[in-house]
Order: sequence, then C-alpha cells, then structure tokens
Amino acid sequence: MKRTFIAFLVMGVFGGAGLAQTTTPSSPASAAKSSQSSSPVKNPVTTVLRTILPSRQKNIVAAVDAMPTDKYNYKPTPDQMSFAHLVVHIAESNNAMCAKIADVPEPKVEELKETDSKDKLVAAVRASFDFCNGALANVDDSKLGDVVDLGRTQGPRAMAVFYLAGGWSDHYGAAAIYLRLNGLLPPTAQPKK
Repeated sequence: MKRTFIAFLVMGVFGGAGLAQTTTPSSPASAAKSSQSSSPVKNPVTTVLRTILPSRQKNIVAAVDAMPTDKYNYKPTPDQMSFAHLVVHIAESNNAMCAKIADVPEPKVEELKETDSKDKLVAAVRASFDFCNGALANVDDSKLGDVVDLGRTQGPRAMAVFYLAGGWSDHYGAAAIYLRLNGLLPPTAQPKK
C-alpha cells in the first residue's frame, strides 16, 4: 500500500511520465513509447527521476551558461542571492541529493565560492549532473523507504527524490527569472530553430 501511494504521488508530481514501463528506459523517448503498454512500472519513482533528468540537465546547464560573466554577481534585490550563489547551490544540491538517493558518497570536489569564475561554476554544475547520471543509473525503488539524514531533517530516501526533482524546477525557474531581468530569454523561451 505504501509503495502504491508513493507511486501515485510521484505520478501526480511528475505528470505521469513513463508510468506503464516495465524496464528502466534508455532514454526519455523510450519511456514515452513504453508508457503506452499496460504493464505496471517496476520502479516507478526512480524510473521517472531518470526520465526527467536529461531535460532538466539540458535546461539548467544552458541557463547557467547563458548568463554573461559580468552578471554572475547580479542580485534582483540586495536581500536575494546572487546568480553565482544560485549556481553554487545547484551544484551542491545535485551532489548531495543524488548521493542520498543512490546511497553512495558525495563526490570529492573542491569547495565552490560565489567569487569563482563563471567557467569554474558552469563546469561544477555540469559535473554535478554527470555525477547524478552515474549515481542514479542503477538505482531502484527498493531503498526509498529507508530513513536518511537530509540536512535539516530526516526522512525516507524518497524525500530526497522529491527535493531533487522539485529543486531542479525551482533552480531553473530562478535562473530563468535572473536571465529575464537582465534582458535575456531563458533556454525554454528561445525560439525553435
């Protein structure tokens, strides 16, 4: 019953992507194609997470790359974080949450600072997504009920999945706003080529 509830919750949050799939998809396209079958998904939560990862990676990396170097210290208001701080947060949260979900150690990386160069910060975000891709590649739903330390709280490993996926949306949304406030269109608003 608990697994069924988690599966339906994930379906609602992620729009039901890949729900009728019986194996881990090799790509989002194969997940969509397989979703037309009537077989239940063996690992619905982690399958959906892996299915949405490539598009979130593409959009977030493109957004952090699109911000001009001289705008990395930009803050919409004095009380808000700088764009560079957002980028540092994205890399750190990817590494932390993907490690929690996969039950593996976080990668050993040099501590990032807001004052680091744009090239270093963009590379760190790319590396964090590469880590997530590798760490999540073979994860299944069997350990999602295990209680883990999530920083400010403890909860089931499934909570890290929700934090990660929700964070990707939040991080991209924040980056898109910062870009627009600087007269730039975010990646998903660019005209189709």
